[in-house]
Amino acid sequence: MATLTLSISDFFRNELKQILWVNWSEVAREESLKKIIFDRYIKTGELSDEDWEFCEKIDWHPVDELPLKEEFRKELEERKKGPFIKMKSIGELFR
Repeated sequence: MATLTLSISDFFRNELKQILWVNWSEVAREESLKKIIFDRYIKTGELSDEDWEFCEKIDWHPVDELPLKEEFRKELEERKKGPFIKMKSIGELFR
């Protein structure tokens, strides 16, 4: 297996050392693989079985990284404007 060494600032290194329970090598591997899968998905629009298995394992899909479509963004803005129902308690939801 190959090894990859990254240069980071002393401040960043100290910050990472404070989070002892995180396996930073695994984080780097997953993020790198996500980038590779995303690039491949953008080019082909498809996922291989192996890619799909990885995505399912980490509960992620390349579509999650795509920007929102403009028509969907506009619809969200319209829905933010209301109308909303104001309730005084959670119990009112069930009436």
